[in-house]
Amino acid sequence: MRQIVRSINLESKKIQKQYGVSIPQVLCLNFIKDNPNYQSTQREIRNYLNLNASTITGIINRLEKKGLIARLPKLGDKRVSNIALTADGQKLLEKLPPLLQDRLTEQLSELPYEKVSRIETSLDDLISLLNIKEVDASPVLTIEEKISDDQQ
Repeated sequence: MRQIVRSINLESKKIQKQYGVSIPQVLCLNFIKDNPNYQSTQREIRNYLNLNASTITGIINRLEKKGLIARLPKLGDKRVSNIALTADGQKLLEKLPPLLQDRLTEQLSELPYEKVSRIETSLDDLISLLNIKEVDASPVLTIEEKISDDQQ
């Protein structure tokens, strides 16, 4: 487990240093890229990343400041804006190496069902042994996350 955690931390630092973006920012850019017309709403991004609204606002503000996304007024509703991937955002995504979680997904898809099922069962057993079933399993870890009293 230490190797996995360490690898995730090292990857995060490497991406931040080499490309100037965090893993949550990369996931946000990828989500927008995969949507029709390379656009999404802030709510859709928040639901996908399963992060609170203020964290998503910070991610979007930083990406906009870097010129990787742009806010566009939504036709017919000026209260809502679409978040669009810019050409610079697309270029950055093309330069980025595959993330650990993407490599894991690809490798798991190549395994036989029985082996994936055994891995899933083993992970479920670890979660039970560590008594962490109730811990939120968002697809992204951020330093902004607060630790509640029951997680300490």
